Amino acid sequence: MEIISLVFILTSVVIILTPGQDMVLVMSRSISQGQKAGIMTALGVSIGLMGHTLLATLGLGALLMTSEWLFNTIKFIGAGYLLYIGYQLITNKEHKLSMKDLPKISYKKMFFQGALSNISNPKITIFYFSYLPQFIVPNGGSETFQLFILGSTFAAITFFIKGPVGYIAGILSVYIKSRPIILEYIHKTSGAILILLGLKLALEKR
Repeated sequence: MEIISLVFILTSVVIILTPGQDMVLVMSRSISQGQKAGIMTALGVSIGLMGHTLLATLGLGALLMTSEWLFNTIKFIGAGYLLYIGYQLITNKEHKLSMKDLPKISYKKMFFQGALSNISNPKITIFYFSYLPQFIVPNGGSETFQLFILGSTFAAITFFIKGPVGYIAGILSVYIKSRPIILEYIHKTSGAILILLGLKLALEKR
């Protein structure tokens, strides 16, 4: 269990560090309105992930306990999606982190904007449905409870990574944008990990 937990934490960290919609929003807010703005946006993003956690827990948890056919169907869909996004990350030739000026709003609105941006993204729902089941421990108790713990842990790790990123976004964004090789390395490493996870999921038996 300890080894699996360590793998989950390490892969989650790599995935969370991959530049995407939420990361850009956090950094953009920090650049526009300061470090606290980035932290509040990161907190909103993490709360949004808890919405996906509940959805995966209730929906996927029920599916896992119904039939072998449903389990295999969602397993192969999830594996295919992981392979697809992994391939996209590795083959993408444009490694850019585009920042945009955002209108000034209150910290409360930043929090809700971060949460809404995350929870309204269907790709994250699909990702949760494909990523979390790989770390369910056989005979480790309720699959539904394990999914909730995994999803909550991912949300917490997200905040503890994106919060500091938001805090130092001004420095970090300039550094990354001036060195595209860093983004290329992040994309290719993340892509390789996702492809391995996809293959693992496809070959795994219930």
